[in-house]
Amino acid sequence: MVTWQQFIDAEPEFAAAVWAPFTATKHHVLATLRSDGSPRVSGTEVQRVGPNLTIGSMLDAVKAADLIRDGRFALHANPGDGSMSRGDAKLAGIATEITDPALKAAASAATTGAETDKEPEPYHLFHLDVTEAVHISLAPTNDYLLIRTWHPGGPVREIRRY
Repeated sequence: MVTWQQFIDAEPEFAAAVWAPFTATKHHVLATLRSDGSPRVSGTEVQRVGPNLTIGSMLDAVKAADLIRDGRFALHANPGDGSMSRGDAKLAGIATEITDPALKAAASAATTGAETDKEPEPYHLFHLDVTEAVHISLAPTNDYLLIRTWHPGGPVREIRRY
């Protein structure tokens, strides 16, 4: 597992390609595990705060309960208009709840763009450690899909699907 910054440090160009679809739209799809092990999908927003990717959740939401119980997640960037112009990006890893008030205040300030003395409403905040990053794009020649994957400690791998 690595932080987002460690991913950037290891593979800067690939990390930028993966991040682009996450910045193109606001809402993405988060997959968590229910207590019975079946998947649950929820909408979420993701942001960078310091070296980490973070997601928030309303207090006592089921996705937060899932992540507190079992931090494994998959996050799929909203594919946008269907053009694949930025590619399709997916992340997997482990989410850990942030409970430190100072870190939550910094995340809140990063999200709103302004620091405030006002205490934010109670909410859950998680940082995301990455165990896998995937980016799928159409080749410049439009004749195959380029599937690139990365796992910590390894190189970016490419698969071409014709």
